[in-house]
Amino acid sequence: MTTWEDVVRMASELPEVTESTSYRTPALKVAGKTFGRLRTEAEGGLMLMCGLDEKAALLDSGDPAFYTTPHYDGYGSILVDLEKVDVRQLRELIEDAWLLKAPPKVRKLLDEAT
Repeated sequence: MTTWEDVVRMASELPEVTESTSYRTPALKVAGKTFGRLRTEAEGGLMLMCGLDEKAALLDSGDPAFYTTPHYDGYGSILVDLEKVDVRQLRELIEDAWLLKAPPKVRKLLDEAT
């Protein structure tokens, strides 16, 4: 099972990530912008930012690790069940979420590191 601490460790491999809060819950930010948040709502899960097309593809895949709620309808984010998600796929989703929120000069740091 993947934990919030695992998520933070993966995200911390990316430039300028800070652990913070959003809506009084643990969150990950880059340049002050939230790209992930551990939800405490009844449905739980990790919220990660994503494009609407990616969200649709993840939901259409039938993978039980991915879901949404009516609150997130029309919004570019996916909910992830940390008990069911494949770690490699989670790492990719974290990086994709980071890329959506990181400003260009911070994204460039990732390009320089690889």
